[in-house]
Amino acid sequence: MYAALKMSATQKMLLLVCVGVSLAHDLITPEQLKNIEARLKATEETVKELKRENEALRILAKGSSDKLESIEAENKAKKVAFSAGLLASGSQQTGPFNTRQTLVYKKIFANFGNAYDSSTGIFTAPVNGVYFFRFYAHAHPTNQMAVSLHKNNQIQCSVFSLRHESNANGSNGVVLSLDRGDQLFTQLWEKSWVYDDDYSYTSFSGFLLFQL
Repeated sequence: MYAALKMSATQKMLLLVCVGVSLAHDLITPEQLKNIEARLKATEETVKELKRENEALRILAKGSSDKLESIEAENKAKKVAFSAGLLASGSQQTGPFNTRQTLVYKKIFANFGNAYDSSTGIFTAPVNGVYFFRFYAHAHPTNQMAVSLHKNNQIQCSVFSLRHESNANGSNGVVLSLDRGDQLFTQLWEKSWVYDDDYSYTSFSGFLLFQL
């Protein structure tokens, strides 16, 4: 009895659905159906167009971001300058040695771009460009003083004083065209001395003039 009632209810529901579909079909004319289909197609095309525009905007945004990062990196690379004294503090004679020794300048006044390494005394060019370098050396009486500026392993310029009767000071400077990775440093000649104290008589400086 219950099963029969259940089936009867299901059949009634199916009958109502069929009637509703039939009524809906009778109410929508073929012309209206075409219009609905056209609107659906137009909506699909609009969605596709929006997707294409979103992809184009994404690519444009990425390109702008990459260009901004490139400009920022270029501007950062332009900020290259350092200046350092030989001793971080105190006073001291450096030398003489039996062989030439790279001078390691410990007192950092400025090091924009971090191209100068205070643990080695070496400046490494971060970008291709034209640079200016200057170095100063000081020695007490009767001590030979000789210092050279090297680009990689080639001497560029030097200062020298021999058997001076009073304190000796020497300085030299040069403009150099460097490739990225080129190294600049000063060396104290064998059997030579330099002196430095809190007044930083012996120093090394350099900066980028312009990129190439």
